[in-house]
Amino acid sequence: MKLWKRNAVVAAIVLFVCVAVYLNWSYQQEEDVDAGKTLGQAALVGGQTSDPLLLGTPAPTESAEPGEAAKPSTGYFSTARLNRQQARDSALGILQETLNSDASEEAAKADAGAAIETLAASTVSEAQIENLVIAKGYTDCVAFISEGGVSVVVSTQDSTLQDADVARITEIVMDETGVPASQIKIIGAEG
Repeated sequence: MKLWKRNAVVAAIVLFVCVAVYLNWSYQQEEDVDAGKTLGQAALVGGQTSDPLLLGTPAPTESAEPGEAAKPSTGYFSTARLNRQQARDSALGILQETLNSDASEEAAKADAGAAIETLAASTVSEAQIENLVIAKGYTDCVAFISEGGVSVVVSTQDSTLQDADVARITEIVMDETGVPASQIKIIGAEG
């Protein structure tokens, strides 16, 4: 009985993740039809403003060189973060329902609590990895932690990474997660 409930919770989480991915894909298809700005993007007409908060603010650069300002994330990286967050929110909602339900057995509540802690730890580790990789001079990065290991997608000019880049990023991931290098995947993507 306990195994059945655990499997039901896992199946529900997988279902919600699939639904979130499908919904995001369908919204992305609709967005492609609308030829407009990306949500959150704004441009100053003529580059002039009288807003004191914007005066003296440098524009982001397109360079990916270490030590130079990075451009804001767009395209794949924004979509990947959004998909990851939506899937997490769905899973977290299910886990919290299980945790707060009076009908749930204590073992299911304990499993849900442990899953929430794992989810929170993964979220923090992914954010740390992303921040540290960007701090090393890469334009953008998104990290995914799973039971099978860690995948890191890094923005590059031509979707290729040098051995030194892979070694630098692998070291960051190993320091933050304790995952061995054999379970770390580093992928370059045009950003």
